[in-house]
Amino acid sequence: MAMHTDTGTDTRTHSPTPPGSASAVPRLDGRARLVLFVLCAAQFMVALDFSILNVALPVLGADLGLSRSALQWAVTAFALPSGGFLLLFGRIADLYGRKRLFLAGLSLFGAASLLATCAWDPASFLTARALQGLGAAAIVPAGMSLLTTTFPEGPLRDRALGISGTLMSLGFTVGMVLGGVMTDTLGWRSTMGLLAVFSLIVLPLAPGLLPESRTPDRPRLDVPGAVTVTGGLLSLIYALSTAAEHGFGGTDVRVTLVAGVVLLVAFAVVESRHAAPLVSLPMLRRRTVAFGNLGGLVTFSMMSAVIFVLTLYLQEVLRLSAFLTGLVFGVQGVLSAVAGSLAPRLIGRLGARRTLVLSLLGQGAFVALLLGLGRDSGALLATVAVSLASVCHLGAIISYGLTATSGVPDEEQGLATGLVTTTQQVALTIGIPVLAVVATARADLFAGIRTVLALDAAIVLAAAVLLAAGLRRRG
Repeated sequence: MAMHTDTGTDTRTHSPTPPGSASAVPRLDGRARLVLFVLCAAQFMVALDFSILNVALPVLGADLGLSRSALQWAVTAFALPSGGFLLLFGRIADLYGRKRLFLAGLSLFGAASLLATCAWDPASFLTARALQGLGAAAIVPAGMSLLTTTFPEGPLRDRALGISGTLMSLGFTVGMVLGGVMTDTLGWRSTMGLLAVFSLIVLPLAPGLLPESRTPDRPRLDVPGAVTVTGGLLSLIYALSTAAEHGFGGTDVRVTLVAGVVLLVAFAVVESRHAAPLVSLPMLRRRTVAFGNLGGLVTFSMMSAVIFVLTLYLQEVLRLSAFLTGLVFGVQGVLSAVAGSLAPRLIGRLGARRTLVLSLLGQGAFVALLLGLGRDSGALLATVAVSLASVCHLGAIISYGLTATSGVPDEEQGLATGLVTTTQQVALTIGIPVLAVVATARADLFAGIRTVLALDAAIVLAAAVLLAAGLRRRG
């Protein structure tokens, strides 16, 4: 394996493939495994942060004096910077050094996690959450672009992204289960302390292992583009995060939603006229980039909505305990981990584009099976169907990342992976408010959940058909 960087570094590792088995997944040597461990551990840590605090929110609010209406800010304070600054930081990584930004983000995330652990009032806690989000916005695109520039396009990158995608998916699930256990046994502060420990493990290893890479010719940063896209994403994420708790009727939600759309339109205009744009419009016109990110938007947003409404179903309709609900998602996590080890082999045989389409078809079909849930029973069906849907979902995660970054030159990998991770963050933000409002707005919660599941399955299946047509190879 050749570990490529834009600064001329070329560290050789070996990945022997048995004769006559071209489709076999190559092996990684010791150093490559350590590099992958550092990058994947950081991604897992960020994924864990998205979900580990959810179960702890009521206890946290009582301890710090956060009202029920203010509890959403424990999530929103993280989501705003982590989603809003992804594109900007992805480009900064390209221009000024991916390793440098990765280390800075990791240091900030660790310090902010320690501050959150020791928070003494709402202001200190929410400040720490915002700083965690800012650190995550640096870690994710810089880490992903380090991964795609270190492991060359082909089976090695497929395997690396497969492991990374598996751990990210597992991080969300583990966070849901671990958050409840740790809060009950050690208190809510232990959830933030765990993240600080993670960063302390990864940070000392990263400087000596990760190669530095950046764009050789450093153009000026597109400041107008940075301002408009960051402002637009911040406004959009704020509006959708707030709507998840209070609906779309609030004035602040409507104003920020409109502001977000206007700023993103302004961003498109700026990019079409700038000599060195933050986002290359020709890149967005690549079929693989455009349709790959569309696939990512659909798979993440629709699966997050399924997890949300299933949590409501299991606890509010079937009256299962939080522990039993966690076990359902624990089964889902185990099967997702197995799928992550098999996905690169499937991609090696079918290709990333075909795997993406088939994965979306499977996700939509298994979500449709959830329409068989009953008012008095359905825990087994929920466990089986959501687990199999998650297996397909993980295949879509890995293949959409590969599709959206394939054929992109190394000097634009930070931008390409920034788009991939921005798509992921926006999808995780919009999935729950857009569909979950349908579930909670109706007096009959069970009927609302069925409506959401039907819409969810239809959207995923329609997207699979659209991507099959859009990603069809020409010539």
